[in-house]
Amino acid sequence: MAETFDLIVLGSGPGGYVSAIRAAQLGLKVAIVEREKLGGICLNWGCIPTKALLRTSEIFHYMTHAGNYGLTADKVGYELDKIVARSRQVSGQLNAGVKGLMKKNKITVVEGTGKLTGKGKLVVTQGDQTRELEAKEIIVATGARARDLPFAKADGKHIWTYRHAMTPTVMPSKLLVIGSGAIGVEFASFYSDMGADVTIVEMLDRVLPVEDADVSAFMEKALKKQKMTILTGAGVEALTDTAKGVTAKIKTKDGKSEEHQFSHAIVAIGIVPNTEDIGLEALGVKTERGHIVVDGFGQTNVPGIRAIGDVTGPPWLAHKASHEGIIAVEHIAGKNPHPFETWNIPGCTYSRPQVASVGLTEAKAKEAGHEVKVGNFPFIGNGKAIALGEAEGFIKTVFDAKTGELLGAHMIGAEVTELIQGYVIARQLETTEEELMHTVFAHPTLSEMMHEGVLSAYGRAVHF
Repeated sequence: MAETFDLIVLGSGPGGYVSAIRAAQLGLKVAIVEREKLGGICLNWGCIPTKALLRTSEIFHYMTHAGNYGLTADKVGYELDKIVARSRQVSGQLNAGVKGLMKKNKITVVEGTGKLTGKGKLVVTQGDQTRELEAKEIIVATGARARDLPFAKADGKHIWTYRHAMTPTVMPSKLLVIGSGAIGVEFASFYSDMGADVTIVEMLDRVLPVEDADVSAFMEKALKKQKMTILTGAGVEALTDTAKGVTAKIKTKDGKSEEHQFSHAIVAIGIVPNTEDIGLEALGVKTERGHIVVDGFGQTNVPGIRAIGDVTGPPWLAHKASHEGIIAVEHIAGKNPHPFETWNIPGCTYSRPQVASVGLTEAKAKEAGHEVKVGNFPFIGNGKAIALGEAEGFIKTVFDAKTGELLGAHMIGAEVTELIQGYVIARQLETTEEELMHTVFAHPTLSEMMHEGVLSAYGRAVHF
């Protein structure tokens, strides 16, 4: 006989395990199904372990530039196996934490591969064992995986996906990064700081193409200053694994095709939703381009089946998945939450320099018909940034000229991934420029640049 629950969550990433916890808090009997490790890609192979690696490369960068701070550091080096081990230990610690949260909240964890077999029914298979589960509501939170090049599948030897790039056994000497989104730029930053000769190839006309154009332009200059080669408007036509590395045929923006040799290549060209072989077709669940179609409460076209996170489409962000999950569960429990919207979701890239943004870019704001006021304040005008030795970057704000609404904020520089939340809160509270102008910011802090970024939009910046 099938085990019965109020809710079954298929997938235990930041969307899935948060959904399960919130459901348990609301008194529902919950089961969560996971085929690999609790915490999903983000915790085990994405957000968290990459930040551990980037912390290592950041410290290594400071050590190799100790003279900038009046310090000496002799015989600076690293042990790659220990770098990887630390990253895996961080993920392991958090995986254990999620296990503890499941136990604390009395959530049934079912290990194996889940498949929808009927309305409210799900079968979990592990090896030759099967387990039948039933629930009034099922949330699909199966996430996504790295997209392969159609002509060169990543094998982990010389051609890598993000998973391979997080557990290297050798340090690349000459690295090709295909794609300049957040994942590509973060890995380029890590390996460059650790000493690799890095080339980034981006098919669009600028790096970090979803960011504001000014941020993209600044980032390209910063990466080139770090001696990376940046090829925009370019594409990889062929990638051949050789005994010593990879041979890449690259078509540049002028239409010429050139062959280049690299020790390794990282493919970071996007993701594919995990919607295959989970029973969606048999139930008639609607998908578009592989992503499950949902409303603001995670509901699909099939009653009792909901979906959240990367499997539902962009933005493909862990915090988006978590918030979607909470709304879906609260709707199931009759709490009448506001439907999920994507207008105020921050995005962060943890490279050197960091990038963070929320809301509309200047170009998108104008396309939407807004008359805008734009502020721009540089890090060089901030005392704390200069004292830290991190005076490169800027903060840009975009306001509606008629209403004073903060339409968007865009940052590049040290620790901006920690600063962005101030603007996110301001937008959530529908704060105008007047409230932001009259807010007192502590001195000396990097956050003072947020204040000056607002003042700048209205011609009132003090320190630049």
